[in-house]
Amino acid sequence: MTKIIPRDLIKHLEWKPGQATAPITPATNFVPQNIGSFNTDNVNYSFLEGDVGRQVLEEYNQLVQREYQNASALQKLSFAGDVVKGSNPFAFVLLNKVLQNHGKWVARPVDLEKCLKEGSLNLRDTYGDSGLVLRSENNPNGYLAENLASQVKGRGYNVGGDAVMIPLAGFDLAYDSNSPQDLVFQLTDSSEIIYAPQLNKINPIKKFNGADEQGLPIFEDAGSRTLYSSEDEGLCRLYRYGDLYLNAGDRDLADSDEDGRVIICAEGTSS
Repeated sequence: MTKIIPRDLIKHLEWKPGQATAPITPATNFVPQNIGSFNTDNVNYSFLEGDVGRQVLEEYNQLVQREYQNASALQKLSFAGDVVKGSNPFAFVLLNKVLQNHGKWVARPVDLEKCLKEGSLNLRDTYGDSGLVLRSENNPNGYLAENLASQVKGRGYNVGGDAVMIPLAGFDLAYDSNSPQDLVFQLTDSSEIIYAPQLNKINPIKKFNGADEQGLPIFEDAGSRTLYSSEDEGLCRLYRYGDLYLNAGDRDLADSDEDGRVIICAEGTSS
C-alpha cells in the first residue's frame, strides 16, 4: 500500500498554491544533547535486510518476550522478501537497542534528510518513523505525553510552547502496565531534545524542499515536499513516507503495516 495521504490527516485542512507560509526562525533556545556514538559526518545508510536483518529481528523478538511481556505494540515487525517490514515508534526504539550492539542505529530525521539528499536509497512507496513530537501533556496519548513531559522538564526544557521533537534513536523503552500500550518512552544520555517550531499545531500543512541541521523542514511556498502536521496537542509520531512527505500529526503510536521499512545508519569509512 503506497502512502500518499497521512493516516491521521485532518481532512478540512488544505494547502492552496500561493498560500503564504510563515518563515521559521531557528530556535534560539535549542540546546544540543549528548548524541553518544552517532557519527553525523560520515554515515552509511541501508535498509535492515539480509542476514543482519534476520539476526536483529530474532534478537528483537527475544527481548519482546523476555523483557516486555509480548506487548502487542511491539509485535508489528516481520521478515519477508529478505527485508524487515513494519514501523512504529515503540518497535523502532527497541530495534535501536538491538542495533547498538551491532554498531548501528535507527535513522534520525537528520540522517533521513542526508540520505534523501545523497540519493543513497530509494524510499518511494515506503514509510518509516524517526521521532516523537511532544506538544503538551494532554491527549492524544495523554499518559505517555505526561510521562515524557515530566522527563523533558526534568532536563530543563519547556513543554507547551514550541513543539519538542526527540529522535527515536535516543530513547529507551520500559514496560508499564498502567500505560494503554503497556510501554513508556524513557530518555537516555543520548537523547536529543529539540525545539521544533515547524511542528507547532499552527502549521498543519506546509510546503518545503530542504531541512535544517536537525532534519526539520525549511518552509518554502513553492516547495515540492509537504509536511502534514496536526492541530492536536499531546504526543504524536514523526515519520517519513516516500521521499517527499513528512507526517508530524499521527496519534496512533502502535500502528504499523508492511510498507514500513527500517533505515539504519552505520559509521562509514573515511576516504
